[in-house]
Amino acid sequence: MGKKYILQHDRPNCIGCGACAVVANKFWQMADDGKSDIIGGSPKPNGWQEMEIDEKDYEANHEAATSCPVEVIHLVEKDTKKKII
Repeated sequence: MGKKYILQHDRPNCIGCGACAVVANKFWQMADDGKSDIIGGSPKPNGWQEMEIDEKDYEANHEAATSCPVEVIHLVEKDTKKKII
């Protein structure tokens, strides 16, 4: 069993550039309001979105996070709660 991660999206501060949807279209899509969404993500009361991902999905989402010009995509190790990006 590999590591688990929490994929987080600070949606209120998303500028809708679409880079995440281009580099990781299995996990990210553009919404009608011009911002991105985590496909299957859970909305939080503060407007953020979260989803648990497996280790095999880490690289694609790390690339999405590093491609984001406003740094609103984060990865956190589930067990340790350590923020990676």
